[in-house]
Amino acid sequence: MHVRTARDIGTFIRDQRKRQKLDQATLASLIGVNRRWVMEVERGKPRAEIGLVLKALEALGLDLSVDRRDVSGSTADALDIVDIDAIVRNAKGPAA
Repeated sequence: MHVRTARDIGTFIRDQRKRQKLDQATLASLIGVNRRWVMEVERGKPRAEIGLVLKALEALGLDLSVDRRDVSGSTADALDIVDIDAIVRNAKGPAA
């Protein structure tokens, strides 16, 4: 599943919790939080603590992996490495 937003990960957690026939209170107990926290995360709370989100995934028996995606256009140009020394040398002109 591609996760790009807090709402995406919340939906994923909710779907997996339901698939495992767990209610929100049970998942909250496994994580060490209250039911309200689980409700907020499942709704896509953008400021949820990452450590607790990872605990939720672990409690559900899930792993998280991150993949690099292709970057194109101006974003790719921004990632190019700049040789600042070469720029300074060129600005000074030829050595006398």
